Parts: sequence; structure tokens; C-alpha cells
Amino acid sequence: MDSAQQIILIQSALLISGIATLLQLFPLGRFCGSGLPVIMGASFAYIPLLISLGSRFDLPTIFGAQLVGGLAAVAVGLFYKKLTRLFPPLVTGTVVFTIGLSLYPTAVNYMAGGVEAEDFGSPRNWLVAVATLAIVLFFNYFTKGICKLASILMGMFLGYLVALAMGMVSFDNVGAAGWFQFTMPLHFGMKFELTSIISMIIMYIVSSVEAIGDFTSTAGGGLDREPTDREMCGGIIGNGVASIIGAFVGGLPTATFSQNVGIVIMTRVVNRCVLGLAAVIILIAGFIPKFASLLTTIPSCVLGGATVSVFAMITMTGIKLITKEKLTARNTSVVGLAVALGIGVIQAGGCLALFPDWAKTIFGESAVVIATITAVTLNLILPEEEVQEAAGEKKQEKHAQGNMA
Repeated sequence: MDSAQQIILIQSALLISGIATLLQLFPLGRFCGSGLPVIMGASFAYIPLLISLGSRFDLPTIFGAQLVGGLAAVAVGLFYKKLTRLFPPLVTGTVVFTIGLSLYPTAVNYMAGGVEAEDFGSPRNWLVAVATLAIVLFFNYFTKGICKLASILMGMFLGYLVALAMGMVSFDNVGAAGWFQFTMPLHFGMKFELTSIISMIIMYIVSSVEAIGDFTSTAGGGLDREPTDREMCGGIIGNGVASIIGAFVGGLPTATFSQNVGIVIMTRVVNRCVLGLAAVIILIAGFIPKFASLLTTIPSCVLGGATVSVFAMITMTGIKLITKEKLTARNTSVVGLAVALGIGVIQAGGCLALFPDWAKTIFGESAVVIATITAVTLNLILPEEEVQEAAGEKKQEKHAQGNMA
């Protein structure tokens, strides 16, 4: 993808982030938007799948799958009460844990400079990446308030300055970019490929379950109450609608920003107009190629140094969710097997080489898809520990009766 296409993609991401946030803050009707103080944006959770689909297919195929995935999210919103029983903390935690693990190679490749860079793996890239990570850790653990919450942003800003001082930043694309540009709908086109659609639907279901947790935390921490059924339903549907719009304008999948939950809880700023102003600024930025091109000047090593800590937090969030339930033999089997199959199949390249193409696309492109299917299936079919104990007691009782006879 050339620099011009990258700029358009970033513009579209900003545009759809602003639209998605406004939909959540100011719902359309009763069932399109939560009305809760949340910020939406492009989600890290989709990165492994998007990279795989992009390398195997192309952007139009991704946007076609995203369109159907958005429709799936709308369906989840309509029937979320019935579907949530399939995703208890044990399953959700396993999926989130796998998402975090699957993001690590992306972060490390960025820290090394990006796989397409001529100096990939150079000490200079690693120096900037580690410096950026150190800055993030400093602000996260040695400061308080807004500085602590903005640790990722501070790390990227100061890491960018370090890279600039080392001559690693080029502003050629910024000078060539215009000041205003409206991205035409279907600029990238749209294709529909069944296996890509299935993979994307699974990711949207997972993202919808994550959104339930974010809505619950935001309402509890910022409004001192539980979210209503309408807010839950509307929030998930709103995200689906935003993703459908994004598929047409070239904006990649969006999700709730978990970082926003912490800001709301700490500042207690829940006025939707305040967050709406931020959404409008993001939306306007989506029409300014100069701003989007400036973002493309951020070196990959800076992005890697900043995001590796985010990916680590995602992984640990999964562990926290898993440990909400007792780590019985049954539960550890669910978690262990789901992660083993999800990560193992992806790491063992070519292990599905003789499978049909559709199977390789669904099961061989994303660890999250395999982990989700495995965790949900095992959680449904494996007997609960109490049932196992009761069965064991009955066997012992029969054995004792047999000995007495």
C-alpha cells in the first residue's frame, strides 16, 4: 500500500471513530447507540485477523467481511441476553488472553522497525523502541492523574521526538498532502468471500462481548449504576451500524476504548457534550489529509514501543477475567486447550497445508477464531465440577454396596 492509500485509510479511521462515538453518545431512536459516555475507535483486537486477511486477500475483501460482521453485531445486540450465557468470564478471559498473545509478534516487529524496513532489526530501532517503552512505564507508574492515564500518548510523543532527533522521521508525505479531502464511499471497493466473512463474524461477536464489559464498567464507575438493557442493546447495535458505515467509507472495525473507562472513573466527567466535542474534533480530523499524513510519519519502532505495553495489558486483562472463576480441572482444560490450539496452529506454519482453502482461511488465519470456538465448545460440553463430584460419589457408593454384598 502506497503512502497516499495509507493517508486515506487513516482519514477514514478517524472519520468513522468520530461517527461511532457520536452514535454512542447521542443514540438514533431507541436501539442505535448506548447514550453512555464512551469513546469509540479502531480496535487492536482485530489486528491479527486483518493482517492475515490482508496478506491472503485484499482490502475490498476485508471491508466486505466487515459489512457482514457489522450486521452480526446488530444481531448480537438484539439477542445479547441469550448469547451472553455462551461467554462467561472464563470464555471471555480466554479469548482476550489469546488476543493479547497474538498481538505480541506485531508489536515486536514494529519495535524492530517494521518487517518492510531496510534497517529491520537494527540497534537504532530497538534503542528508540525501548526508550519509548521506558517513557510509557515511567508515566504509568511514577506519575498520577492525567499524566498516568495519558502514559501511552506521552510515550509516543517523546519517543517521536527521540526518533526525530536521530533523523528517523521524514515529512515528505506531509508536504505533498492536501488540506482538505473527502473520501468517496467505496474508495477501496468491496468484495465478499465466505471464509473471511465467517472469521470476521466471530471477531465481531467477541468484540460485542467485550463491549458489554466496557459499558458495565463505564456506567458503574461514572454513573454509579448498572447499564440498562436498552443501553446494552443499543450500544452493541450502534457499534455494528458504525462498522457497516465504516465498510463503505473505508474505516476499519471500531470498538469501545477501554482506556476511556479509566478516564471517566477518575475524572467523573460524564457530560456527553464534552465527549461529543472530542468526537467532532476526531471527525473533522478525518477530512484533513495533512493531519493523517503527519500520523504516517511516526516510526514503526515508536509505535511498537508504545503498543507492546498495551498488548501486555490486554493479555493480563484476560488473565484477570479467567481468575474470576475457580481454576478447577475443568476450567483449566477449557483455558489451556483453547489457547494451545489457537496459538499452536498459528505458530506451526503449514500444519493445515492439505486442508481445503476455506478451512485454512477460517482456522489458520487467526488464533482468536480457533480459541473462541474451542473455549465456547468445551465450556458447553464439559460437565461442571459439581456434576463430576456427584458422579464420583455415586460410583463410590455403588462400589461400597457391591463390597457389602
